[in-house]
Amino acid sequence: MSKTNAIRILEAKKITFSFLEYEYDEDNLNAVEAARKIGAEVESVFKTLVTHGNKTGINVFCIPANFELDLKKAAKASGNKSLEMVKVKELFDLTGYIRGGCSPIGMKKDYPIYIDEIALLFPEIYVSAGMRGVQIKIAPQDLQKATGAMFVGIT
Repeated sequence: MSKTNAIRILEAKKITFSFLEYEYDEDNLNAVEAARKIGAEVESVFKTLVTHGNKTGINVFCIPANFELDLKKAAKASGNKSLEMVKVKELFDLTGYIRGGCSPIGMKKDYPIYIDEIALLFPEIYVSAGMRGVQIKIAPQDLQKATGAMFVGIT
């Protein structure tokens, strides 16, 4: 596997992590399936969701694979009145990542990142490494260190 931006950034910051590769299905690109493939608790695998806020622009949210983003809570946490999910066709231009491989680490710009506080219940969580079929295993506090994220209740 070639190194992704996310992996290069973690290595440059000397942050402890590991990564797992798995076979993925183009027709079933979701974090619940990723959890199953890597043998992880589904609540410990976090999907990365990109939104557009009416006041602050692009915001990034990381939530457990089997949860839905509460847009009202997320809007409040990010200083917006409302949020909407960005369209899949906009994802690459905004982040440098594609659907099914969007990492909160190493996006094209430094967007505000919010991690659901449930992450703090786990010694390590999983997030996309920035390409389909690869997950990073990292302590939530180290993910915060790498991204400048805030822990908030958004599910």
